Amino acid sequence: MEADVRQRENIASAPATVAFIDIAGFSAISDVYGDAAALDVLEIFESMVGDALSDYEPPIKWIGDEAMLSFPEPGTAIQVLGPLLQACRKEPRLPLTRTGLNHGPVVRRAGDLFGSTVNIAARITALASPGQLLASQPVAEAAAARGILVRDLGMVALRSVAGEVALYEIELAPSADPAWIDPVCKMHAPYSSYRRAAPEGPWFCSPQCEEAYRRSPQTYTLPR
Repeated sequence: MEADVRQRENIASAPATVAFIDIAGFSAISDVYGDAAALDVLEIFESMVGDALSDYEPPIKWIGDEAMLSFPEPGTAIQVLGPLLQACRKEPRLPLTRTGLNHGPVVRRAGDLFGSTVNIAARITALASPGQLLASQPVAEAAAARGILVRDLGMVALRSVAGEVALYEIELAPSADPAWIDPVCKMHAPYSSYRRAAPEGPWFCSPQCEEAYRRSPQTYTLPR
């Protein structure tokens, strides 16, 4: 094992900004509404990602409902993801998305990316709530330099990552109000046309989601 590691110590790497974006309620949509409905949502999301990246590199790869993207530096990532996340937020057929970004050295192999930078980006995404973008310090600094709202969340421990990482929330799209997020499918109510059916308790986008939650509330817990 040590010999194999030594042989690869000089492997070429280059800096990149790695982003993961996924659909927060995708699994629940498949469970509650069926695979055909989930596929419709995925195709909408894929089309929007493709449109946003039409002048840039295509997604490095798709992992189910999650897109892994690569940009040469944080500023480009912010420039591309800003319009994309705003469009996703406004699309009434799309649940909220979760996004995580990190910048650092990556290894490219057969059209894929490897290394700790990629791993940390994935772990950051796993911490994001529906509608939230979380990022490491280099990305946060690039966003702040463009006048974008950035919130310092402090040092955070990430699963299977040694040490803690400085984490930031970046508001590229309007923040999601947890009170108006369907706990099942993670749809967010457009304020102009939706009202709560009851003065208290979760908001639901449909009777199907309300029934799924009633049967098993412990299965659907915010913020994840």
